[in-house]
Amino acid sequence: MLGFLGVAIGAFGAHGLRSRLSPEMLAVFETGVRYQMYHVFALLIVAAAIGHAGQARLLMIAGWSFIAGILIFSGSLYALALTGTTALGAITPIGGLAFLIGWACLAFFAAAS
Repeated sequence: MLGFLGVAIGAFGAHGLRSRLSPEMLAVFETGVRYQMYHVFALLIVAAAIGHAGQARLLMIAGWSFIAGILIFSGSLYALALTGTTALGAITPIGGLAFLIGWACLAFFAAAS
C-alpha cells in the first residue's frame, strides 16, 4: 500500500504541484517521495526475510521503523512543501532516525544469520 501511495503522491507532485510550488518546495516534496519509495523496497526485503526466517525481533523492529520513518520523514516533508510551515521540518530528523534504526536492525539481523 505504501508503494501504491508513493507512486500516487509522486504523480500528484509531478503533475498537480509543479505550477503551484516553488522549485525549492517541489524538491522537498520529491525528496519525501524518493525516501518513501526507497523504504518501500526495504519493507519488501524485511517481508521476504520474515517469510524465510520467521518473525525475528530485529526484523520486526526494522519493519516498524521503516514504516515510522515513512510516516514521519516523508509525511513531514509533504506537509512542509504543501503548507510552507517550516516548523514541520523540525520533526523530519525523527523520521530519519527511524530509517537509521531500521537499517541497523536489518544489518544486525543479516550479520547474525
